Amino acid sequence: MKILITGASGFIGSFLVEEALSRNAEVWAGVRRSSNKAYLQDSRISFINLNYLDMEQLKQQISEHVARYGTWDYIIHNAGITKSIDVRDFEKVNYLLTRRLIEALQETGAIPAKFILMSSLSASPNSESIYGQSKLKAERFLESQPDFPYIILRPTGVYGPRDKDYLLLLKTIDAGLDITAGFQPQKLTFIYIKDLVKAVFLALENPVSRRAYCVTDGNVYTDSDYTQIVKTALGKKFTVKIRVPLFVLKAVCIFAESIARRTKKPSTLNRDKYIIMKQRDWTCDNMPLRRELGFEADYDLEKGIAECVKWYRSIL
Repeated sequence: MKILITGASGFIGSFLVEEALSRNAEVWAGVRRSSNKAYLQDSRISFINLNYLDMEQLKQQISEHVARYGTWDYIIHNAGITKSIDVRDFEKVNYLLTRRLIEALQETGAIPAKFILMSSLSASPNSESIYGQSKLKAERFLESQPDFPYIILRPTGVYGPRDKDYLLLLKTIDAGLDITAGFQPQKLTFIYIKDLVKAVFLALENPVSRRAYCVTDGNVYTDSDYTQIVKTALGKKFTVKIRVPLFVLKAVCIFAESIARRTKKPSTLNRDKYIIMKQRDWTCDNMPLRRELGFEADYDLEKGIAECVKWYRSIL
């Protein structure tokens, strides 16, 4: 089994690579030359740096690869961005470069048996975020390609060891602060990284094609539930609870974005992220995923957070 995993050096990508290797697959990790390969140290990994910006070179790279190694049986397109200094980069990276990869595969006759697009729960027709709109645009292009064998996965909040965003929340609570945005409780859904990887490989192995699925552990939590689960896992009995009004959060996001522009380093907090954070309802239905692909989550939030805390303690 030959498999290409784009965005392989990131949080999700590195776990996908590990799972593919455990299945004795011939793994090609799509990474940039500047990518941190800390979690890609296995000698069995082959690396490829596809130039999505130059269509002719991209087609040449794919053609040369196929001539030498054969066509990839599966492609997991996990590459994308969730934050950027310039919001125009969302459409460029999440949509345009995805489109170019698909078109290059078609024009070189290198269409795999299954193409997995890692999208997002934010990819909704009602999404106000530019990030969500860019993901939705990539989905719609893929759906418009006749006979292209795809599965679209829309994971909700993905957490686990190696993730930096949820690590920041762990650190904040461990420091004794329980900071929550908004006065109306949020309904949240989560998927542990190992369960997301499980869903990906079920999608690869299953003959079902040209479908899109939300990926969640099947439970709904409130923001208070999340905090309490983290506190219990950390052994924190007391924290100072601070509810930040949404207008204050928005101001903080705007300020963080301005600093990011000056330092030229993307910030997790920005105006587009604020649009996502202010949403109060992130519930979704994973029944189609369970019914059609046989997915059952191995981790609820308590079990997953316990593993995250164990990893967090190991890196202190």
